[in-house]
Amino acid sequence: MKKNKVLALAIAGALAAASAATIAPAAQAADTVKIAFQGPLTGPEAQTGTDEVRGVKLALKLYNATNPAVKVELVEVDDQGDPAIAGTVAPGVAKDTSIIGMVGAAYSGATIASLPSYKAAPALAMISPSATRPSLTDPTSPDYGQPVFHRIVSNDALQGPALVRVATKGVSKPAVYVVDDQSSYATGLRDVVVPTIGDQGIKWLVGTDSVVKGTTDFSAVIAKIKKVKANVVIYTGYYADGAKFAKQLRDKGYKGVLAGGDGVLNSAFIKLAGTKAATGYRFTAPTTPLDIASPKLTAEFKKEFKADPGVYTTEAFDATNMFLAAIKAGKTTRADVLAYIKTMKHKNTAGVTISFNKNGDLNGAGLINAFVVKGGKIVLSGLA
Repeated sequence: MKKNKVLALAIAGALAAASAATIAPAAQAADTVKIAFQGPLTGPEAQTGTDEVRGVKLALKLYNATNPAVKVELVEVDDQGDPAIAGTVAPGVAKDTSIIGMVGAAYSGATIASLPSYKAAPALAMISPSATRPSLTDPTSPDYGQPVFHRIVSNDALQGPALVRVATKGVSKPAVYVVDDQSSYATGLRDVVVPTIGDQGIKWLVGTDSVVKGTTDFSAVIAKIKKVKANVVIYTGYYADGAKFAKQLRDKGYKGVLAGGDGVLNSAFIKLAGTKAATGYRFTAPTTPLDIASPKLTAEFKKEFKADPGVYTTEAFDATNMFLAAIKAGKTTRADVLAYIKTMKHKNTAGVTISFNKNGDLNGAGLINAFVVKGGKIVLSGLA
């Protein structure tokens, strides 16, 4: 009896082990994974993060509503657009291996600060909706983001010349003054804008200046601008400071053209600068407004958030859908998602098929649009 009992236990144990071996793979199969969004969700430039994360949330809502085999949750990572903060939050994100993709970071400086964490094994695939600094996809630069970094927008090597064209359009004898805010994004765009002005074969450039991000008083810079009689001012920084700069320029009687890149283009710009100072401001950006790309999705967005889509909402939506396409294809680990992203071809919201080159930029000629403040609104004015 004792012998039979021991045998029965042994058989039961063997069956249990066999059963465990059989069901283990199913038990380990992912039924929920996470995608992160990283950008400024608080602080003076929170509108950028809000506009982008809403695009992510809309994509996830539409996906999860189809009752997929693998559900996707969102992790919101607030870096305030500040490299110092990004460097402290990224390690925690990197350690959470249930996060298999990163939409972001939104800003170039924050991206650079986060890269060491996201490159570390297991590497985390990144698709930024808005980080445009050229060095991020330059193999010769210490900022190079491979193997993890990709962006769904054209970089500033394309935007810089476009910004000069837009800023000087209709100005018979341009005298251009360029100001940056010393951020990674601003200096990267400046370093393309300034040589482009010099390439005109005319002495268009009459001055440059750098101010610390967060500057509140631009009086010294404005005095220099007036002294050299600049009739075009290009600001390559972000909108929170750019709006203050524009207001102070107009308040001090400046009548020339004001222009900036995608860092200044934001739905909060008019509110911060005031309609009078903002009117006529010219922008460039590698973004397509959601209402242009898809009126149907725009209606869905407004219903969901009781707000209009913002700058880079479309690109954040598309970046999220690239990760969702990988998940639909059965890729639920970081390694599999990263490999899939590198070779995939994806039809974006505007119906254009996009893919990434080996450095993480989009294949193809790229796109830069021009915008202007008119009638209290920022409106698309055509290709830059």
